[in-house]
Amino acid sequence: MTRTTPHARRRTSTLAVILVIGLGSLLAGCGEDAEPTDPATSSSATSSESSSESSSESTSETPSESESAAPAGQTIDITFDGDTVTPNGERVDATVGEPITLAVTADAPGEIHVHSTPEQELAYDAGTTELSLTIDQPGLVDVESHDLDMVIVQLEVR
Repeated sequence: MTRTTPHARRRTSTLAVILVIGLGSLLAGCGEDAEPTDPATSSSATSSESSSESSSESTSETPSESESAAPAGQTIDITFDGDTVTPNGERVDATVGEPITLAVTADAPGEIHVHSTPEQELAYDAGTTELSLTIDQPGLVDVESHDLDMVIVQLEVR
C-alpha cells in the first residue's frame, strides 16, 4: 500500500490551484471575436472597444478625446492633384464589416464611387475630407473617380 505524505498532498493541491488559475486566465483572454451583424450594435461596440483600448494604452487621454478619435479600422489616404490620383489602382485588403476611412486630400471638390452592394457615392470638398464606409459582403470592390475615369483602389474584402 502506497502512503501519501502531507507534503505530496499539498503539492498536488497547489498544482491543481495553479492549473485552475492558469486555465481561467487563458479563457478570460478568449473573448468573442465575431462582430455583431447589427450595424447599430457594431458601431457602439467598436467605439467602446476603442475607448477601452485607448484608455489602457495612454493614461493621459481623457474620455472625450477617445470618443472623438477616428473609428477603429483601416485608413486609406487618397490624394487628388489636377488630373492625377494616388493611389492609382492599388489592391488593398479589407475585412467584411470593418470600417474603412478614406482620408481624401483634393485640390477641387468631387465624388468617389464605391462599386459595392449597394453602390455608394461619396462627395468630398477641396482640402481634406474623411469619408467612412463599411463593406458588408466579401469580394473585389472598385473605388473609382468617374470624373477622372480612374480606379483609385481595389478593396479585396474577405
